[in-house]
Amino acid sequence: MLAFTGILIKEEQGYSALCPELDVASMGDTPDEARAMLLEAATLHLEGAFEDGLPYFRPVPPDADPRIIAPDTVVQVFHFKVDVALHAYA
Repeated sequence: MLAFTGILIKEEQGYSALCPELDVASMGDTPDEARAMLLEAATLHLEGAFEDGLPYFRPVPPDADPRIIAPDTVVQVFHFKVDVALHAYA
């Protein structure tokens, strides 16, 4: 199981959610929708990276982290886990 950080951000229209450890983001009309879409996006990103043998960890640079550059837009910081099943093939 892998643990990550989610950042919920208020946009002009709706909400966005960002996982800074993976540099994966999503959007939604409500905070719950943006959060759910982020979980799906993070899961798909990890599955694809593992299947293709690519690095999955792509941290957001500090100068692009909304907690640093626009803290007034951050609605919530939350933690989530992704359960990844690995299979070995020969």
